[in-house]
Amino acid sequence: MFCLCSISQARAGATLFLGEPYGYDGWFAGTGHAAVYLSRVCATSPVVLRLCAPGEAGIVISRYSGVAGYDWVAIPLIPYLYGVEKQEDVPLFADAKLVAFLRDRYRRTHLESLAPDLPDSGTPGGGWYELIGASYIRTIYAFEIETSLEQDAMLIRKLNSWPNRQRWNLATANCADFVREVINFYYPHAVHRSIISDLGITTPKQSARMLSNYSRHHPELQTSTFVIPQVPGTVPRSRPVHSILECALTAKKYMLPLFLLHPYIAGSLVAGYLVRGHFNPAKNALILNSKHQLEAPLTPTDRRAFQGRLEDLVQTASPENAAADERHWTSLHAAAEPILDASGGPTLQLNVGGEVTLVGIARANILKVPDSYKFAAGLIKARLREELKPGASRKTARSDFENDLALLQQLLTQQPTGFASTAGSPESGAQSAVAAQ
Repeated sequence: MFCLCSISQARAGATLFLGEPYGYDGWFAGTGHAAVYLSRVCATSPVVLRLCAPGEAGIVISRYSGVAGYDWVAIPLIPYLYGVEKQEDVPLFADAKLVAFLRDRYRRTHLESLAPDLPDSGTPGGGWYELIGASYIRTIYAFEIETSLEQDAMLIRKLNSWPNRQRWNLATANCADFVREVINFYYPHAVHRSIISDLGITTPKQSARMLSNYSRHHPELQTSTFVIPQVPGTVPRSRPVHSILECALTAKKYMLPLFLLHPYIAGSLVAGYLVRGHFNPAKNALILNSKHQLEAPLTPTDRRAFQGRLEDLVQTASPENAAADERHWTSLHAAAEPILDASGGPTLQLNVGGEVTLVGIARANILKVPDSYKFAAGLIKARLREELKPGASRKTARSDFENDLALLQQLLTQQPTGFASTAGSPESGAQSAVAAQ
């Protein structure tokens, strides 16, 4: 395992992405999603692969259902994770409105061939949204293993030459089956199905377990395990990922009826789970921070100390009106509209009392409009509080929290009294923001 190194150093070729479940999957099944990140493989188009040129970051490839009839689709790493094209443009705090905006902007620019506009130029339905912005909706566990340039070139020839037509089948050809085929191309028999844990169906967690075991039994290979945290925000947090057996054992809605109606079957499932053991994908995993370095997550002691520092800073800046300021910020944030600034960075457009201004929400642009510092400070406070929640703190890098706290202090000490800098139309607000840059 690599410690405190850049992601370009930690990449060894192929990385299995194990995504936590969300939405209906998180409630009913909880098996999540699997994809493969290939650091030396890039794409001429989402369905044509090539070797990367110097400076390119590789692609994430997986099997999807309902994406223009294709079996697999390849998306560059940063857009796959965050829906933007540059790391410095990743939003610091995300809500459903912003996520939908960033996904649609990327689709219109790069994926019209897969998901064209509706006749009225509206956004189409379908599963294309799964291709973009994965880190807004789920935490991702990464298990990387080295590959050779020759192996990468062979995989490119194989995938480009085989018919890329939809094969999706939940039981026999799902996303984890595709990942299993890719990993086994590099290391035959490294990943296989489990009859006990998954009733013979390939699941994302089983694939990660098998690759982790294979890496442990082959110490000569360069490997590492790390976590890509879900971006803080109001988007619901993803849930723990399970195997099929774990889904049944950890859900009362499944186990209670099974024990009542078929106690022997239920007992057999429990015995199988105890024999098989529990695989925790987060165990010993480092956190990928905003600077593409790997470091240990916050400890409970760190969390308590940072909580105290945050509250002291907030109370010092606004000892009497902190609660009212937060309510005001929440209402402004809910009404704000996402747009892009002149350099393509994500920005929120605020309208306060007829005055319009743009507020940068990424590290690259949050300090560019001084008159919006008060709103920006509220955004960073909301981000910090999300990072300090008990479950989230285990997926937060210490350096990220330190940087966020320093950014909040800078915003609080330099903010003017108002939110808006320019009165009038959205265009005049945009011009003001550009001039401030």
